[in-house]
Amino acid sequence: MAESRNWAFPAELQADPEEFEFDLEAALGAVVSLRAEIPADAFTAATLGTERTGNGVVIGKDGLVLTIGYLITEATEIWLTTTRGAVLPGHALAYDFASGLGLVQPLGRLDVPALVRGSAASCRLGDRVVIAGQGGRTHSLKAEVIGKHEFAGYWEYVLDEALFTAPAHPQWGGAALLGEDGKLLGIGSLLVQEQRRGEAVEGNMFVPIDLLEPVLDDLLRLGRPAAPPRPWLGIYVTVVEEQAVVAGLAPGGPAERAALKVGDRILEVGGRRVAGLAELFREIWKLGAAGVEVPLTVLRRGSTSQLRLRSADRQNFLKKPHLH
Repeated sequence: MAESRNWAFPAELQADPEEFEFDLEAALGAVVSLRAEIPADAFTAATLGTERTGNGVVIGKDGLVLTIGYLITEATEIWLTTTRGAVLPGHALAYDFASGLGLVQPLGRLDVPALVRGSAASCRLGDRVVIAGQGGRTHSLKAEVIGKHEFAGYWEYVLDEALFTAPAHPQWGGAALLGEDGKLLGIGSLLVQEQRRGEAVEGNMFVPIDLLEPVLDDLLRLGRPAAPPRPWLGIYVTVVEEQAVVAGLAPGGPAERAALKVGDRILEVGGRRVAGLAELFREIWKLGAAGVEVPLTVLRRGSTSQLRLRSADRQNFLKKPHLH
């Protein structure tokens, strides 16, 4: 569903150029809006939708755009819009499943200066930041770093250290996280509940920009990291009473083919006890590359059983982008 851009943060919440020593307007101009269209029969259509909107950040002199990968997965059409109103088609160039970051190549000149990349490692709890969506100051939000810690997603995803900010930006997908020096610290991924001074608040999770540097050359050259892909089972997992419980199965994925069931509790991977999501996924990844056999100990209706799943490369289930 397309999102309206006819809104603005109250003036007191917007980033104020008087409060920062960098060129705020130039930095905000590096953020573009992104709209992607995905076929109805795409693997991710049921979970992520067929029309996805968000943001991207220009990081290259040639207009290369960095965004969050779920926006462009299996996209057949991508449209980029600058703050000045220029609209250009784009090509889904790469997606790194480990970090969740994606790259889009504009099919034309955006004429937007690239944003300088910083390092999330340099920011600290309590640091002032700006969350920028396309649209300039009216879509920029003054925020604070309220967390730096591990994040595990139910879709077989783990970040060793993610960035968490508050208050929450309502159009977080692909948004830019700017440090006090105006450099890019991260890319917006999720709306989350996070602790801030002992209270639960709504905030955003950002993928640290540091995760891009080690794989950028591979993404530009190959469209994916050169390292062997991680084993993927096609499971959606939640945690109940400190146990990993299967909450869903990807259609046609390794877990469904091996007769894993919703409600199964995964107790062990390769004979090693697992408790949370991060531990579960890391133990699976330790077994080898995609295609490796994954032995699971599963509790179902009070009975324990052993299953052996032949893992897969997640990317083989996705439609490949075509450059027209």
